[in-house]
Amino acid sequence: MLVSIVIPVFNREAIVERTLQSVVAQTYRPLQLVLVDNMSTDGTLDVLRRFKQEHETADLQVEVMQEPYHTAGAARNCGFEATKGQWVLFFDSDDEMAPRLVERYVRTIERARNEPDIVSTRSTLAAADGSRRKAPFHRSDMLAVQILHSQLATQRYAVRREFFAATDGWNINLPRWNDWELGIRLLLDKPRLAFMGGRSMVTVNDSGEQSITGTAFSHHAGDWEHVLDIVRGEVVSSRLKPEHKLRCKRLLDYRRMVLAAQYQREGHPELARPLCQQAVSRLRESYNNNRHWRWVVQPILKWLFARIVAGKRGAAIVARRLF
Repeated sequence: MLVSIVIPVFNREAIVERTLQSVVAQTYRPLQLVLVDNMSTDGTLDVLRRFKQEHETADLQVEVMQEPYHTAGAARNCGFEATKGQWVLFFDSDDEMAPRLVERYVRTIERARNEPDIVSTRSTLAAADGSRRKAPFHRSDMLAVQILHSQLATQRYAVRREFFAATDGWNINLPRWNDWELGIRLLLDKPRLAFMGGRSMVTVNDSGEQSITGTAFSHHAGDWEHVLDIVRGEVVSSRLKPEHKLRCKRLLDYRRMVLAAQYQREGHPELARPLCQQAVSRLRESYNNNRHWRWVVQPILKWLFARIVAGKRGAAIVARRLF
């Protein structure tokens, strides 16, 4: 089974080698590695071409491409079009895969009773200060999990090429949260899911100012809200049952409230206040302002908002059960 790996790259001359070496170290072959330079202004393209010259073999095909439309989504779509494998991994240019990642994906696929469309794996989040923590990982209630935890983030799954080809691919106009949006859209298509057991196989590195998020949500205020609006529209137009749509919309409004709490934590109450008011208003309306809303949901939301502003974890676990 040929497995393809797509990595978009922009101005990563100094650090992309770490990611590339983690691909070379894979115990599984055959592999196809598709590297898409998103019109870097440093020496990244030279690094990619040199890597191809030094490491391409009969069982490690390396493609180096360029995509002029400057978003990661456009670069990933470009790379996907060049893939030949039955299965595809999208990966980021500052993260690392454990040596047995692809081998474990293939083993999970081969052992599944019915061929899955998506396989999810565990991952570790590495902060700039050197601290590490395990990313949330669940095997059920995946729409809610994706909305709250983004388990199908770029680096954390493999997708069957035929299944992905039938979707609209990456949204090329979203500079932020594009993998979160895509993950929800993939799940709305009701894929067959499989989950890789064992330890974490992916390290997601915090790149600070160079990351898509940057160091503060407030630096890109408006972008996040735009993605939330797009996903809400996708849920509304989906084939979900009415009760499931209602739950998803409530979870999305909760995510809006979480974003407001992040703005508040970053010292921008002028951004937080209207966003929080919008989220609470929608949630109140969804409950018809009933007793359960007034006596249970609303007080818990106030408590959760305060926890997030204080930088405490665990709010999403409570929210998933609340809704």
